[in-house]
Amino acid sequence: MKTITLPDELNLSSSKSIVIYDYESTKEISKQQVLLNKNTFSFLQEGKKEVFFDNSSFSIDNSQFLLMKSGHCLMTEKLSNIANYYRSILFFFSNEDVLKFIRKFELNPTTSSKLYSTYSFNYDSFIKRFVDSLLDISKLSASIQRNILDAKFEEIMLYLVEFKGVGFLYSIINNSDNHSQRFIQTVESNQLNKLTIKELSFLSNMSVSTFKREFEKHFQSSPSKWFQEKRLEHSAFLLKNKSKRPSDIYEEIGYENLSNFIQAFKVKYGITPKQYQSN
Repeated sequence: MKTITLPDELNLSSSKSIVIYDYESTKEISKQQVLLNKNTFSFLQEGKKEVFFDNSSFSIDNSQFLLMKSGHCLMTEKLSNIANYYRSILFFFSNEDVLKFIRKFELNPTTSSKLYSTYSFNYDSFIKRFVDSLLDISKLSASIQRNILDAKFEEIMLYLVEFKGVGFLYSIINNSDNHSQRFIQTVESNQLNKLTIKELSFLSNMSVSTFKREFEKHFQSSPSKWFQEKRLEHSAFLLKNKSKRPSDIYEEIGYENLSNFIQAFKVKYGITPKQYQSN
């Protein structure tokens, strides 16, 4: 699958660091490989969106919006059942914009914040009005847009900091140099997401062969065996703690049919899923 680079492929003005784009589509896409060259708010308007990053993943409808850090991700877009199209207002900005904002308002990091590559937020009346204003601004001349968008960037960031703290800001500008740590985090964060080796390689910014080599070095196992073990362990948890039936979970665990799941479970645990559940 071809990798899409954003916002480069949207033919937006390259002279502006903060830009908006009203994206609409009537085609669904599944796990499109996307390279974000800028940080991005995706203000979802119609349809559903699913994203996978190195250390986080979200599935949202149009009651939510996303903040996504620049980098590699997989993106799924599903059309709205009612309007039968997909629409998202994209708001791009650079790390330098974030640093300027942090310096201007003298925001200090909190030590306890865990760093993620994407965040999900719920819409409220303020955010809805903010997005409407972005659409109005997009119709103005480029020179006016440039000045107003700087102010709009500060507006949305100040609002989110007020209610969410500053942790997400420092996640955006954090560039971990510990490649081994990032690799392990990417694998462990996506162990139940049913991603292919090729998709995981993309999130790790590696070729498939390099990914497999790194995987065996860090996990002392092949990817297929390791992921199967983790998913079977998760199935045992669901059977025992969530009272789910084998027929309810085999697809979730990544098996195409129930009999294959039962067989794999029996090889690992020595008994069938039903027997495990009743013990």
